[in-house]
Amino acid sequence: MPTLQHARDLLARHFGFADFRPGQVTVVESVLSRRDTLGVLPTGGGKSLCYQVPALALGGLTIVISPLISLMKDQVDRLCALGIAAAYLNSTQDSATAASIQARIRSRQLALLYVAPERFEAQDLARGLSNTPVTLLAVDEAHCISEWGHDFRPSFRRIADVCERLGRPPVVALTATATPQVRRDIEQQLRLRDARVIVCGFDRGNLAYEVQRCRSDKDRDAALMASIRHRGRPSIVYAPTRAAVNRVAKFLARHRLRAAGYHGGLGDAVRHAVQERFMRGSIDTIVATNAFGMGIDKPNVRLVVHYAMPGTLEAYYQEAGRAGRDGLPGHCILLHADPDRLTHEWFIRGTFPSRAAVARLYAGLCDCGHAPMEIPALARRCPEIEPRDVEAGVRLLEKHGIVERPDAHLGALWVRLLATPQRIRRELAGHEAGADLAVLRRAWRLARERLYDGVAFDQGTFDRPQAGALDRLKARQFVDVGVTSGFRLVKPRAPFSALAIDWDALALRRRAELAKLDRMEGYALTRDCRRRFVLAYFGERDGRRNCGGCDNCLGR
Repeated sequence: MPTLQHARDLLARHFGFADFRPGQVTVVESVLSRRDTLGVLPTGGGKSLCYQVPALALGGLTIVISPLISLMKDQVDRLCALGIAAAYLNSTQDSATAASIQARIRSRQLALLYVAPERFEAQDLARGLSNTPVTLLAVDEAHCISEWGHDFRPSFRRIADVCERLGRPPVVALTATATPQVRRDIEQQLRLRDARVIVCGFDRGNLAYEVQRCRSDKDRDAALMASIRHRGRPSIVYAPTRAAVNRVAKFLARHRLRAAGYHGGLGDAVRHAVQERFMRGSIDTIVATNAFGMGIDKPNVRLVVHYAMPGTLEAYYQEAGRAGRDGLPGHCILLHADPDRLTHEWFIRGTFPSRAAVARLYAGLCDCGHAPMEIPALARRCPEIEPRDVEAGVRLLEKHGIVERPDAHLGALWVRLLATPQRIRRELAGHEAGADLAVLRRAWRLARERLYDGVAFDQGTFDRPQAGALDRLKARQFVDVGVTSGFRLVKPRAPFSALAIDWDALALRRRAELAKLDRMEGYALTRDCRRRFVLAYFGERDGRRNCGGCDNCLGR
């Protein structure tokens, strides 16, 4: 078994550090002993070294499951620059690149392989690993198993199954944010055996926590400007939406601050350029959605401002914790307004629709039989349901195999009737309009009044001359025509009560998300020590009555 001293030698040789940090050394010792390990280290605590160094010490292949493509690319680029054989497999690569990496796996040339959870369960990777011993399985950002695995990234929940097929190598799971409940869920979902759970202190003593109450965006802008100018830079400003990112970044730039925006709607090249400018220091304030920050190692961030309240204390702690990673003072400021909660409640309702709303949607779909339908048409058919609830209901029905989307490449044709019967009789009279009138009559026979909402017709419903007639009718604004994938019921007329949906589990998830929102709002509104509030949430006790580092304890 490799010794801790051997790991220290590798740490110094490859990464240039003389020794591990206190939290790291405990995790590394456990991993070197080939024991399942769950490590909870604070943001900036060097989680990646807890599997990278053991990977070199243990030999063989270490597989790292990482949730973000950009994160795994950065990690691999960094390792390769240090002379460590590492690669990643994800959806951005072409088949030739993927085949080359598979060949390196088979010839045992890699020390670390980074994959997304969806790729980890893919059959081609399993075949490539069939003759390659996997020495260690590392799960980075392991809280995603609990927080994302239920709905957003279900592949996280299937990691344990794939691990068994690989011969059940030792597992190390790492995260910066995990409450006791989430830690138990990670252990259960990964099926960790006699796991050693190592929780390093969540208390970042160099960070000062502050909440400022705001009534309007104008108040927020003024508070943000004052914070950046008086609390130091570099700074990160987290805004809740892409539109807010764009507006705030422009506002700061107008006031001659070196600021730029970052969000998922920007192209890869633009995001990379903004990130590089921030890392180099050519801009000192980055305004971003939560798409920014995971895996970003900029130790001298002095200020993190949340322009609005996040939905969970986990998200806030992780994002705020990107300040002061160099151990020097950092400020974490939350700009809070009462409507922030309403926004998150709206998102939660959209993610977990009520049974009554889904039942109404299902009835609307049943009225359409097996014909495909678009969400806008269904929303018009169910006007009493909010459009977001319509989308959420369709996603839920699709997830449970109750509705399906015809393949887009089949060319399903969406047609919506725009003209009134009077206009059709008036303007489509005469022999020259016979073909156009005939195709309208055919569409009406198939769809009846639903044609005014818009109906998706299967491929082959209209032959080539009829499709040409529809194009002419579209040009004259008799109809709206487009190619659509739509969605339709798999089993039309099946009773709603027979649908295989666990409504109790769905309601439990909704209550859990609302409970997290309650705790986040509790942090924003508390008059007690904010540091102690955060530590208690993550299962740590702090006997101090006054931390001397938050606005409440300082009397501000």
